Amino acid sequence: MLLENKVIIVTGATSGIGAATALEAARQGAKVVLAGRREDKGEALAERIRAEGGKALFVRTDVCRAEDIEALVARTLQVFERLDGAFNNAGIPGPVGTFVDVPPEEYRRLMAINLDSVLLCMQHQIRAMRKSGGGSIVNCASILGLVGAPAFSAYSTAKHGLVGMSKAAALDHAAEGIRVNAVLPGPVETEIWNHVNQGEAVFAAFTSGVPMQRYARAEEVARPVVFLLSSWSSYVTGTSLAIDGGYTSR
Repeated sequence: MLLENKVIIVTGATSGIGAATALEAARQGAKVVLAGRREDKGEALAERIRAEGGKALFVRTDVCRAEDIEALVARTLQVFERLDGAFNNAGIPGPVGTFVDVPPEEYRRLMAINLDSVLLCMQHQIRAMRKSGGGSIVNCASILGLVGAPAFSAYSTAKHGLVGMSKAAALDHAAEGIRVNAVLPGPVETEIWNHVNQGEAVFAAFTSGVPMQRYARAEEVARPVVFLLSSWSSYVTGTSLAIDGGYTSR
């Protein structure tokens, strides 16, 4: 199994890509630490993993709180005694509208969740991985970290920043055996679209631009993430992997 006996943290693990990745990582032998705000969903997913024969721990975590992030990594080390990998996936769509109309307070909230929290997560994760002799971090960006889109200026700004942050961290820590990569999903059928104004129409518009003429399923993102977390990608760092059905190849 690709992640046998590896200890992996997944943030934003209670639904969508995060939940799919946690399930796939456990099926590939990982001991999975699920981080999220919704305790009911987190505990239910942990129980599902255990029922399938895997190992899972849920730690309630608000990634906007630095103390929660520190406690998440500390709890992981307390229970499993090491950290081998992390998928930093927590995020929100944020304000939708033209650039000039983005409310500054909503912009700051989006940055706090989609970008600032990843900096804090990686800092604590890297310190823990040093003690384990190395590891792999995967950050969930978006194709909007490569291209722009009308009405998504704030989201695109955060995701462009996350791509740059991932490359910078990869360069700083490559010699320590710590790899950092980003995945850039295109349209994926997850509940995040329920929080977007006219989300169904926006989702359909994105999907219509995909050469494969369909959206991705969450597990189609989870599997490449597991590959990047595993030793099969041992010479891959600083990479931004588009999982977009060809969207950004046009």
